Amino acid sequence: MSRKTIYPIIAILIALAVYFINDYLDNKEKQVVYEEAAEVKDETNVFFLPTSTTGQIIHHDGYSLSYHEDYEQAEWVAYELKKTHLSRTNFKRPYFEIDKSVKTGAAHWKNYKRSGYSRGHLCPAADRKYSKEAHDETFLTSNISPQSFDFNAGVWNRLEQKVRYWAERNDGIFVVTGGVLKPGLESIGEEEVAVPKYFYKVIMDYNNGNPKMMAFLLKHENSNKPLYDFVVSTDELEDLTGIDFFPGLDDDIENRLEKSNSYKNWNFN
Repeated sequence: MSRKTIYPIIAILIALAVYFINDYLDNKEKQVVYEEAAEVKDETNVFFLPTSTTGQIIHHDGYSLSYHEDYEQAEWVAYELKKTHLSRTNFKRPYFEIDKSVKTGAAHWKNYKRSGYSRGHLCPAADRKYSKEAHDETFLTSNISPQSFDFNAGVWNRLEQKVRYWAERNDGIFVVTGGVLKPGLESIGEEEVAVPKYFYKVIMDYNNGNPKMMAFLLKHENSNKPLYDFVVSTDELEDLTGIDFFPGLDDDIENRLEKSNSYKNWNFN
């Protein structure tokens, strides 16, 4: 075999070796990140986490999530929003980063480029401004879902602001939020990130000796309607999503709170 033949073969073999070594190291790094993240429970009371329909629950410092690979986003993000978490500190907005804790691989932020949709936070950055680390963590791609700009900056933003108001007024609440993920949804990007037609949010006050709960279901479009027009029972959301939102509650309390669509115990002013 001539040198002209041998050298290209050697070059190809070296390139293949480098590729497989890098791929092995990358997968090893992902596994380490996943194992470390699975041990983190600092700011999330796991007793109040919803059930996962996928079995892939990720714990970050400031929130937990259940990732749904079929739709390339979280089916829910859950966290406790305490009064002490609320801050007016303004941190520099970081770049979005792929969440390496997702074993099946979180969607890339590039799927959103020129899609016509915003990268909508599920756990808002404004809810995690008590530290730069917690704030920046909300820019992981597992914490975003495609939202139209008008919806994201409009009625959805109004609801997020009201949630912070209730967190301060009630000295802390538990929050669960996500898009309603169903087959047949429009998708964006090479990884086919699903675009929910509806988004939901469930909040619960468990800190004042008299637990209360309220759920919202919003169509993915802007609206000037008052927020209480979007209140539904948590039971209705559970039927729609297949998620049990607060399985750690005593059954009597859970059944009573989840069947109610009353908002009388919450201040909308």
